[in-house]
Amino acid sequence: MKPPAQALERLRRIVGPKGWSTDKEANAPYLEDWRRLHHGDTAMLLRPKSTDEVRRIMRCAAEFQISIVPQGGNTGLVGGGIPDKSGDQILLSLDRLKGIRDINPLNYTMTVNAGTTLKDVQDHALDHDRFFPLSIGSEGSAQIGGTISTNAGGISVLKYGNMRDLVLGLEVVLPDGTIWNGLNSLRKNNTGYDLKQLFIGAEGTLGIITAATLKLFPAPRKRQTALAAVPSSQAAVELLSLARGASGDLITSFELIPRFAFELVFKHVPATTDPLVQSYPWYVLFEVSSSQESADLRSFCETLLTDGLERQLVLDGTIATSDWQAENLWRMRHAISEAERAEGTSIKHDISVPISSIAAFIEEASAVTLKKCPDLRVVAFGHIGDGNIHFNLQQPEDDDGSFKSLWGEMNTIVHDIVIKHHGSISAEHGIGTLKRDILAQIQPENTQIMKQIKSLFDPSTILNPGKLVD
Repeated sequence: MKPPAQALERLRRIVGPKGWSTDKEANAPYLEDWRRLHHGDTAMLLRPKSTDEVRRIMRCAAEFQISIVPQGGNTGLVGGGIPDKSGDQILLSLDRLKGIRDINPLNYTMTVNAGTTLKDVQDHALDHDRFFPLSIGSEGSAQIGGTISTNAGGISVLKYGNMRDLVLGLEVVLPDGTIWNGLNSLRKNNTGYDLKQLFIGAEGTLGIITAATLKLFPAPRKRQTALAAVPSSQAAVELLSLARGASGDLITSFELIPRFAFELVFKHVPATTDPLVQSYPWYVLFEVSSSQESADLRSFCETLLTDGLERQLVLDGTIATSDWQAENLWRMRHAISEAERAEGTSIKHDISVPISSIAAFIEEASAVTLKKCPDLRVVAFGHIGDGNIHFNLQQPEDDDGSFKSLWGEMNTIVHDIVIKHHGSISAEHGIGTLKRDILAQIQPENTQIMKQIKSLFDPSTILNPGKLVD
């Protein structure tokens, strides 16, 4: 049912003339996801600039039973922030609700509004000689509220954890317009249920996050980036074990990259060149960091590569000698998704398995999917330090458009192998609408409990309906 004119007028008054739009051309960027898989329509785009405006919007929505779809930076990959195609839902973007509320260097905490970009949080922390470690390719546009709602991961999870580990407190507007103020900055608070955890990873289905108190860390004084060519994904896993045993907590990131992923980057992303003279089947891009100026990180990387060569885990390698070289190596890693999109259709799987099972999973999933479609190209890369592999299937070079028809079948094949290896079908991207029905099939008990929680918080199902749970 379309929102009545009376409700739309009230919503316009709440956000003021700069806070709403019904212009289809202006709203278009908000109505398509980054992968261009999900498209929607909206009766009105709202862009509130305060928690109070979000509160009043939800009170109006509750009164008139209007569906509200919250959206952060629209960098999601599973359709969680896109309204349906009915045109009846209201899209609520938090891109005007930004800014730093407070930073406490002694407590190593920062409180920020949900619309603040991840990059702004990182920069503000560094301005105070502190460090916020979450790092993802879209950090220039991804917003804090969205990264919390999807429990984002990224390249530094190995050392610092994902977003669930980096949040101390939240401010949330509930579906009835109530503000839950859980913005505490305590490390230890043993007073019953940890309510904030209900909203982290809930994809905006239980409440709209409007602010968060985040953990900060000592700013790294030294960093060192290196690239190792390895003979196999199993060698990469063993090299990770060797590195962790030798370094303690120095390892910040440890990324697995196949040769084909680099070839796509060289083909589609300007100013990228092969970092090694010879090509190899697999690579590991890793970073070590320390808050101590005296740390000799280059010597550690040299020793690791030498030990890896002696154990036949490493074939070749290079160590960045400048910040520019390090940034160039990481740019190639972050550009893989961009290059995949430029190459054509890619059936993506954001999965996790135990680290010890990574090589077996990649080998089995590659063999079975290639048997189904011999000409597809496997792009298996990602954060092997936490078991998160982006197992993507690139369309054949001569695809006539039929590869897309294999989407559902390939998902079933890959997810069955994930379950066989005791893994998860979503490691860091969330569920949204893309994986909602798959989740219900493979985890019916969990899905039923989530539905009960949803009905408790949102009995009228007005907040991001159809996402995460049906």
